[in-house]
Amino acid sequence: MVFFYFMEFTIYHNPKCRKSREALQLLEQKGKTVKTVKYLEQNFERETLREVLSKIGMNPSEIIRKNETLWKQEYAAKKLTEEEILKLLIKHPKLIERPIVIHSKSGVLARPIDNLVDFLERV
Repeated sequence: MVFFYFMEFTIYHNPKCRKSREALQLLEQKGKTVKTVKYLEQNFERETLREVLSKIGMNPSEIIRKNETLWKQEYAAKKLTEEEILKLLIKHPKLIERPIVIHSKSGVLARPIDNLVDFLERV
């Protein structure tokens, strides 16, 4: 008996974002099985976001969309801990940089798209 084992890719995706659409298109062009998570509609739970951050090797402060008006007006001037930023990202997922692609036990912030290209060569 032969078992076919494959690991799908998960993309945390915003369909309105050009970079996110490009990443999804690249994964599909490469023939990857992709699970799409529209994280603006399906908010992250704390442990899920922690796991994603661990897989991409980044802290919450490293995935903030610092050009977002909300960030600039409400939070940029504040001294926030990583835990406070994590809570903030859960509360306001539009502040999360995108797209994020996960495969097995690793992942990548796929912005710029070259990050995803490099990642696909390694997995």
